[in-house]
Amino acid sequence: MNSIKKFADSGGLVLGICNGFQILCESGLLPGALLKNESLQFRCQWVNLKVENINNPITKLCDQNQVLKIPISHGDGRYYAEPKVLKDLKSNNQILFKYSSENGEHEKSYNPNGSLEFIAGISNRIGNVVGMMPHPERAADIELKNTDGKVLFQSILNLS
Repeated sequence: MNSIKKFADSGGLVLGICNGFQILCESGLLPGALLKNESLQFRCQWVNLKVENINNPITKLCDQNQVLKIPISHGDGRYYAEPKVLKDLKSNNQILFKYSSENGEHEKSYNPNGSLEFIAGISNRIGNVVGMMPHPERAADIELKNTDGKVLFQSILNLS
């Protein structure tokens, strides 16, 4: 982890998906923690993600409030943070993705794991460390019958 921390500290882009998000939180590169799903059940399903911030390297090709259909597959995916951390995430525009309906609505039934504030993905304060529970790599090819995740990887590839 020391080399990843050093890379991030030098401005390198770090992306943690699912277990990678958990590791980024456990290592202190991102705030908060991922806890057992509220239902205590493993969830493997398609979810909708509302893009909350397009001013990040991974979301810059997305539209504000765009809804992406991306799969999840986890048992420990419930994002948790202390109230002060949540307040800071909101004020610093670090929340990138929230679980939602197809229309971008946030209601309990659209939150597959009980994450606080429907949070599915966040960044560090400067935006170069990103963690998300959903798997965009499983929705990035026509053969997978969904290409919604591809825009996130295209955003990274089009860094200038």
